[in-house]
Amino acid sequence: MPMIDRRSLIAGTVASAAMAGPVLGQTINNGPFPLPAGFERFPIWPGKAPGGEHVSVQEVETLRRPDSGPDDGVFAHVVTPTLTLLRPASVGARPNGAAMLLIPGGGYSRVAIGHEGYNIARRLAAAGYACFSLLYRLPGDGWAAGAEAPLQDAQRALRMVRALAPREHYDANRVGVMGFSAGGHLAAWLTSRAPMETYQPIDAADREPIKAAVAAYLYPVIQMEGPFVHAGSRTQLLGPNPTAERMRAYSLDQDVSAETPPVFLAHAIDDPAVPVENSLAMLAALRARKIPAECHLFENGGHGFGLVAPPAAPAPWPDLFLQFAKRHIA
Repeated sequence: MPMIDRRSLIAGTVASAAMAGPVLGQTINNGPFPLPAGFERFPIWPGKAPGGEHVSVQEVETLRRPDSGPDDGVFAHVVTPTLTLLRPASVGARPNGAAMLLIPGGGYSRVAIGHEGYNIARRLAAAGYACFSLLYRLPGDGWAAGAEAPLQDAQRALRMVRALAPREHYDANRVGVMGFSAGGHLAAWLTSRAPMETYQPIDAADREPIKAAVAAYLYPVIQMEGPFVHAGSRTQLLGPNPTAERMRAYSLDQDVSAETPPVFLAHAIDDPAVPVENSLAMLAALRARKIPAECHLFENGGHGFGLVAPPAAPAPWPDLFLQFAKRHIA
């Protein structure tokens, strides 16, 4: 960890506190279902999200399945990107001084905030992590940034999680990112590429680097070209007829940065939606860059297994991830 002089540390803490107070004061519930007990939700942008001048969609939350409970919602047409925080103390756990940004999937057409947000947050919060579940905008809804709209939200969210560290009592340099399915694509986009600025800075949070200590991609969409692409995610992100150049640019096994943090991968070999070759391609790219990586391939499990361990798994994947993170988060 780089040395920081006391004056810089105090200045950063004051700036972060100035940002964090009003944001956390704007606790909202932007869906029809009540937030689960212990969770707190707040917008990531002051005012409206950028580039929405021609956006006319209406945000909607529904249940992921007809038999789902009220905390298993999915959002479509997101217009108010949010972070939903679960503190370790809310589940009776002792904080470990680290935080995790969770990015649910949904094929870039919806966001499975319950299945791959709240449920995962409960498990990781029980291990001591402050957990932030990201509700992000979707690329097909008319935002000026187009395909980059989700990345704008992910960058802003990671900066906010880092900026909130003094208030929430964890270390900004011990923040990880975890994504699932299309959210795994967004997580890899956020962490495995050299950072690029996608929006104009708006407050003190945007002074934070776009940097994570560790990353995890669960059954991730990685490739946007070739035989193993998830066609639905590609169409939502790039449209029905993307050029070869554009498909390559959004294939995240290409151009992996040497600054990529250690990466944990997990995928079921029988995944019928996102072929396991996506994780294998990312693993090969990470190895080529000599990035520390661990990959768990399960014989069965299908797609979107979430918190549930695939059949015959040697251990629940969260346990495997926690061991990996413990080794790599200083």
